[in-house]
Amino acid sequence: MSSSGTPSTAEELRAVGLRVTAARVALLETVRGGDHLGVEAIASGVRDRVGHVSLQAVYEGLHALTTAGLVRRIEPAGSPARFEGRVGDNHHHLLCRSCGAIADVDCAVGDTPCLTASDDHGFAIDEAEVIYWGVCPDCSTARTP
Repeated sequence: MSSSGTPSTAEELRAVGLRVTAARVALLETVRGGDHLGVEAIASGVRDRVGHVSLQAVYEGLHALTTAGLVRRIEPAGSPARFEGRVGDNHHHLLCRSCGAIADVDCAVGDTPCLTASDDHGFAIDEAEVIYWGVCPDCSTARTP
């Protein structure tokens, strides 16, 4: 444990059964320090931290971190995959149709009819993935004459 009482990145990797490497530590820290980053931006961030790493190694590392539950992959329609470090809370996203900006939005509380399946077909539902589409404030302002 670090002096603050929170596990270090290396300890988190070990806790989920992943081998600790400089590239994996850099990968997880880059995703957590970013804002819904794409693979190219993540690769650039990892290279800034540890030097050369192949794009294939970044893809493999992201797959391992996602499978282990340390990273979340989101795939908005028509957009490349993005990755974030906010996991385990079933939050949703806002996506700008104009610039592609993504923002987190917490789950609605209370009556949420759109998040309740009308027929679960016997599935044990444990998550709903929602993307709200619109235009961000910056793009809205730019469109106003």
